[in-house]
Order: sequence, then structure tokens, then C-alpha cells
Amino acid sequence: MKNNKESSSAPKELLNELQSLAAEAEGVATGDPSGRSAEYLDHLRERFAAAQESLSEFYEDARKKILVGARTTDTAIRENPYPSMAIALCLGLGLGVLLSRRTK
Repeated sequence: MKNNKESSSAPKELLNELQSLAAEAEGVATGDPSGRSAEYLDHLRERFAAAQESLSEFYEDARKKILVGARTTDTAIRENPYPSMAIALCLGLGLGVLLSRRTK
């Protein structure tokens, strides 16, 4: 299992890689195509495939974590319906009071 430090830096690294890749692809699209070698374009394709794979792994990890959290929350609410309703009522009341003060 990955530690929290690795998983929190992964989205930043992935975003930086995608921005860099997009900038290079834009340069290729707007520049002179005859000046680019086939090796350079293959390198860009490889980087794109790697970024796509990283993004899909990140998506799957996030999806799994969200599903586990949703199942845990659903189980807790079903096992304790009245305390859950009381908590929701208090949160709604508190949020309503805070929002009504801001609009005045």
C-alpha cells in the first residue's frame, strides 16, 4: 500500500507532466512539422501513453477510496439511523444560521 506522502504528490506530478506534454504537443502542432524527427514524435507518444496510464491508475485509486468511504458511511447510517438524523439536523440548522447571517 502506498503511503500518504506518495499519493498526495502523485496528482501534482501528474498535472505537471500533463501540462508539459500539452505545451510540447502545442509546439509540435503550431510549429514546422518537417523540423521534428520521428523519434521526437515517438517520444511524445510514449510520454502521452505513460501519462494516460498514470491518470487511469490515479482515477481507479480515487474511485476505490470513494466507494469504500460511501459504503462505510452507508453502513454507519443504516446501523444508527436516529443519531444520523440528529447529526444531519444539527449540521443543517448550523449551516442555515451561518448562511442567514451572511445575507443580512
